[in-house]
Amino acid sequence: MKRVLALLLALVMVFALAACGGEKTPTTTTTPTEAPTPTETPVETEEPKVDPRLHADELAAADDYDGLSSYVYELALGSFYENYMTAKEQDSVSMRWAYMAIAEAELLESGVMMPLTTKGGNYAISRIAPYGYGNALWGNDFDRFHNYIVADEFIKAEERAEMKAKWAELKGTGEYEQWAKDYLTEKGYTLQTEVSIDYVSDPQTWDALATSRAADSEAIVNTYDDLVEYDNEGVMQPALATSWEKTDNEDGTETWTFHLREGVKWVDSQGREVADVTADDFVASMQHMADAMGGLEFLLGADGCDVVNFDAYINGEITDFNEVGVKAVDNLTLEYTLGAPCSFFTSMLTYNCFSPMSRSYFLSKGGAFGADAFAAAKDSGNYTYGLTPNDIAYCGPYLVKNFTSENTIVFEANPSYWNKDNINMQRITWLFNDGQDATKAYNDAKAGVLSGCGLNASALEACKADGLFDEYCYVSETDATSYMAFYNLYRQAYANFNDQTMCVSAQTDEDKDRSRSAMLNDNFRKAIALALDRASYNATTQGEDLKLNNLRNSYTPGNFLALEEDITVEINGETKNYPAGTMYGEIICDGCHSTPAALNNYFMSKGPDYAIMISDALMAKGTPIGSEYIFGGNHITIYPDGSAHLDNGTLAGSTLNINKGLRILVEEAMVPFNYALNACTINPARCLHLDDRKGSIQIGKDADLVVLDDNYDVLQTYCMGKAQL
Repeated sequence: MKRVLALLLALVMVFALAACGGEKTPTTTTTPTEAPTPTETPVETEEPKVDPRLHADELAAADDYDGLSSYVYELALGSFYENYMTAKEQDSVSMRWAYMAIAEAELLESGVMMPLTTKGGNYAISRIAPYGYGNALWGNDFDRFHNYIVADEFIKAEERAEMKAKWAELKGTGEYEQWAKDYLTEKGYTLQTEVSIDYVSDPQTWDALATSRAADSEAIVNTYDDLVEYDNEGVMQPALATSWEKTDNEDGTETWTFHLREGVKWVDSQGREVADVTADDFVASMQHMADAMGGLEFLLGADGCDVVNFDAYINGEITDFNEVGVKAVDNLTLEYTLGAPCSFFTSMLTYNCFSPMSRSYFLSKGGAFGADAFAAAKDSGNYTYGLTPNDIAYCGPYLVKNFTSENTIVFEANPSYWNKDNINMQRITWLFNDGQDATKAYNDAKAGVLSGCGLNASALEACKADGLFDEYCYVSETDATSYMAFYNLYRQAYANFNDQTMCVSAQTDEDKDRSRSAMLNDNFRKAIALALDRASYNATTQGEDLKLNNLRNSYTPGNFLALEEDITVEINGETKNYPAGTMYGEIICDGCHSTPAALNNYFMSKGPDYAIMISDALMAKGTPIGSEYIFGGNHITIYPDGSAHLDNGTLAGSTLNINKGLRILVEEAMVPFNYALNACTINPARCLHLDDRKGSIQIGKDADLVVLDDNYDVLQTYCMGKAQL
């Protein structure tokens, strides 16, 4: 079970670089070789990683299914778990990220599961400005609405792209939000204080601590504040905590101390004050979460951030919650003690497992503490906490003023909120959409009922017919959510699980054993992963023109991390050195060295800020197709696609112009324009530490400019402001 939990945690929280050279490995295409003739001897394949005995009858006849299953998966996963545990042991955040990269590489190599796509990357149309939310790929801050910036009209796609580029420039300065407001105002938009979106599933509970369901958390997170919060530039900011510090203890544990904001109030759904927010409310919340067992508890145990004695409490080994590593030192001082150093601890504080709960209000709603007492309270009929929005206390920016099931959820600004003067949205309206009408969301957005929406195939055609596509449509950002295919390594069921007479497989016993043996062979699993046309699979839902846009070749997006210090790790016996900062990656963008699908995969993994285009251009750059020349003593010929080849057909280089690379990225690889443009402008400038004068058009920078037409052909080049053509 620990290994299963470790796997789950790694997928939820893994911070990764990549396995080779600090970069994501792009998908490559290999040319199949001819099958051997009958007189040839087939090439021997590598032995599978599992015990060959597991391929025989003993496996099928074994009674210990759970034990053998664990054995099979342990062998298949190789050293993943060991690398994962090594990562957990690191004191340094950067070292943890580096070792997590190795663990992730082991997971990918095992072929136990295969990344397919990531969430997002769809066409959309919206009045909501980019980056008006907590910009972190983990936790719940992404779903907070108070910093939304909303215009009265759909924002033009070109203006949205300009805003994204400015965000990348201003990231970390704290200046983007005001700049975005000023920019939209100058463009003639009127800023709004209300936003409307659609939703597809009602919250099943309003108790943030008793659920791991996304549809619950997305709504509830707007009713409370956490200790900290990521702002729209991805910087952690104080929220209910004003400051904090970490202490390394002599026994190997570490203690995090948080100093709470004074004067924050709990209020009921009508805005009436019911209590002060104190450190004890965080102690109460953790105990209630442990008692409720709603699916969050594994994040705090030994396979998570390892709060002292938390596992012992939920396992019933101790019943006194005072022995657990959370303590209210006084009303405004809170301590968490962890069993071992946890470099990612502060990043976890935005998950709802660390949300506060008013102890007194919980008790007033029939609540009780202790696993047995809580179970009895729920069975008594007097327990109402979290059943409706009227049965919780609020300390966040919004109160729920209306909740009509499968209809409407309305949030209104909390008049007692400690930071009420710094929220943009005064009212948030969620409107239910059951998905029966494929164009409803689009029609509601066009009419102004919704502030924006994603576009499915039907809505996209309607948008084009209305003449809105070219001017307003854009491709939404991808996020950290990965969708993947899992292999059934130790298959035992060949009929319907609930009714063995239904859906019975036609396979013979011999067929079943052969299938099982094949799935146990890691080479077979890798072959399937390489053979599957993921782009075609994705096209069934994304459409042909966006099929490459959100493909995923890893479990962790490349923009998920940043190294705080220089790091040296050993990978497969080879020492690798990584400098501080997020890893920049270079890639040849000619469509030959890397296919359009591989380019899309790479850029979607790296994000807009860390991919760099290179041409790999040889001295024959600019020469006509068919040109021949000598390079390094070898005869080189330029092929029709601009690639350079030796006489035996081997790829020798490229003749790519950067402007043509830009065209390939945008038009063929379907990379978002700002991603592609950054790769040949600001990103290499930042990497070379020249961004103070190069890489963007800005007052005070060198006037090095290239003007392109709609076909990406060069019209004019300026060097230090002087025309060169």
